[in-house]
Amino acid sequence: MVNFYDRVLQNPQYYRQFNCSESLITVFNCPLEARLMKSRFADLWTHYNYLFYVIDGRKIWHTAQKSYDIGKETCVFVRKGAWIFENFINDGFCVVLFFIPDEFICNTLKTKSKPLSDNRKIFEPVMILDKSETLAAFFHSISTYFSETHEPDKSLLELKFKELILTIADNPRNAELLSYFCSLLNEPRHVLLQRVMSENYCFNLKLEQYAQLCNRSLSAFKRDFQKIYQQTPGQWLLEQRLLHALRLLRNNHKLISEVTFESGFESVSHFSRSFKQRFGITPSAFKQEKSI
Repeated sequence: MVNFYDRVLQNPQYYRQFNCSESLITVFNCPLEARLMKSRFADLWTHYNYLFYVIDGRKIWHTAQKSYDIGKETCVFVRKGAWIFENFINDGFCVVLFFIPDEFICNTLKTKSKPLSDNRKIFEPVMILDKSETLAAFFHSISTYFSETHEPDKSLLELKFKELILTIADNPRNAELLSYFCSLLNEPRHVLLQRVMSENYCFNLKLEQYAQLCNRSLSAFKRDFQKIYQQTPGQWLLEQRLLHALRLLRNNHKLISEVTFESGFESVSHFSRSFKQRFGITPSAFKQEKSI
């Protein structure tokens, strides 16, 4: 899968961008952004959370749990992980986009005079934010930077990133995102690992990428995974992907190639071989039985 953060960073000709440390702010230009979209669907991932405001255009985020149709004048926070973009190639997509690491969010939240209250809500991978006047004013102030010919000072950019986090955290209508912020501050490390795996197992990520999402080195990820699940990551991922594929074959009229892609397998042959070893029947034979 393609790293979304890296793709943006490596294409300054399409996205004008300012950064401070690992945080990155950029603006997409509709016609130019459309040139990068070679197909309707693109599978991407990022080890950074990101937040964006849609100026114009539309995309659909397909995650393991559900799909999110995002359009004009929407402010969205997407948690780090993997997803599938559904692009509308002729339209392009105009956004102001912020990539924000966990550590930056936590360090900023710790400066709040009033600590966040932990209401223990479940939070989705994609969250729509309340469009307050304060947030609208923030994006208006950011847009002025992109009309200037010079790049703003990195210290000023860092302040703007902090302002964004604190503005969102100060609005009680963003309850779901505030709950996620609380989890970043207080959640035990093993819970993070379990959530990352349950939300991203059906995407074809490498173990190194799962480790990044869990804020661990590869060796620490493997060690902690074994303690939690009593098996290796490879064994667990294969089982979860096969069970997911089984559900898709039972409940949807999908092609074998579509099920292969949506279950995180690299090829149809690998999927078919693994499926038969696990369930004693090929996917095509199983699909045919269900259609009778």
